[in-house]
Amino acid sequence: MTMPISKTDTDTLRIEYREHRDAIRLRLDEFRAVPPERYFYELCYCLLTPQSSARQCFLVAKELERRRFLIKAFDAVPLLRSFNDGYVRFHNTKARRLHAAREQWNDIMQLLATEQHDRALRDTLAENVNGLGYKEASHFLRNIGRTDVCIVDRHIIRNLVRFELLPEWPTSISRKRYLEIESIFEDLSRTLSIPLDELDLLLWRRETGILLK
Repeated sequence: MTMPISKTDTDTLRIEYREHRDAIRLRLDEFRAVPPERYFYELCYCLLTPQSSARQCFLVAKELERRRFLIKAFDAVPLLRSFNDGYVRFHNTKARRLHAAREQWNDIMQLLATEQHDRALRDTLAENVNGLGYKEASHFLRNIGRTDVCIVDRHIIRNLVRFELLPEWPTSISRKRYLEIESIFEDLSRTLSIPLDELDLLLWRRETGILLK
């Protein structure tokens, strides 16, 4: 059961939401407008992001797209290791995951074409795509406009701890713990009357100052 959020925090979040609501909704509209031919590169981005700079992963994913990695594979290690004066951590492992996702892509696209609920779809992706945990699978789905999932990452956890809705930072996040934190975040969304996907981006903006992916 979640602990009640303070009135001060509630009022602050609602004020911030009103201030940034239009920009947040515009960003979500952009996610929903991503064409299917770009889905693969959104997946690449989400496979790259764990423990790495979101901005650097964005740049690398765009370069993978520019070089048409899905159409003609190439050794991605040098690109991940050094691009635009930055790097992606664990580049060897992540390059292998990119190649594996490329090999699976037809099956993944067939899965995305089904009418599964977003959360059931997330389960299937997390179980079958190497490198996609619940967080990354949720991130991928959100970035292609499937928004009924929660991306339980640092910015959400930090705020839930700050609001005393989580007693402490979790040392690890199993599937069960992920779903528990997601449920707490849903309760917060209902308390604030802010849609789940919009609250996610609000907290991301709160932590980073930008509305990146």
